Amino acid sequence: MNRPLLFLDVDGPLNPYAAQPERRPDGYTTLRVPRNDAHENDGRFPRRRRPLRVWLNPEHGRTLLRLGFELCWATTWMGDANRWIAPVVGLPALPFVDFGDVLLQERPDGVHWKTGPLVDYADGRPFAWVDDEQSERDQTYVTAHHQGPALLHHVNPRIGLRENDFRTLAGFAGSLDASRTTG
Repeated sequence: MNRPLLFLDVDGPLNPYAAQPERRPDGYTTLRVPRNDAHENDGRFPRRRRPLRVWLNPEHGRTLLRLGFELCWATTWMGDANRWIAPVVGLPALPFVDFGDVLLQERPDGVHWKTGPLVDYADGRPFAWVDDEQSERDQTYVTAHHQGPALLHHVNPRIGLRENDFRTLAGFAGSLDASRTTG
């Protein structure tokens, strides 16, 4: 059986963008992405001269790879995450969810714009999704529209992924392994 998917958001979980701007979190390195190369500069946002500041922890990739998931970007960075984010955190190039026309489009029901495409991409496979923007409405949507197990794991964008987050993800993946051997 395939490993479960782990949908990774960048800004919030990997890049604690909401941390105090003058104090980079311990263990993180600063990446400066030119705005003309950054995911934000695709016509949706005004052009800015200063590069985009991104804080990344080089240890996160190794930890994520040991969790037992098939990793997949679920971020507005989409394929650009492979160019800018993956090398810094120690990940190989990963598949990504192409959000296409729904990118940043608010839904009238309050469900996050990523939720439907992630459920579609998973296509019944077990998955975990780490993000800083999920709500109870997203969990309700996933429960109603996804046939397999799913974990929506909120990460505080002030601190990013921490050891307890990795333990939660490993526990979810482990519970799937246990249910396969007992079921």
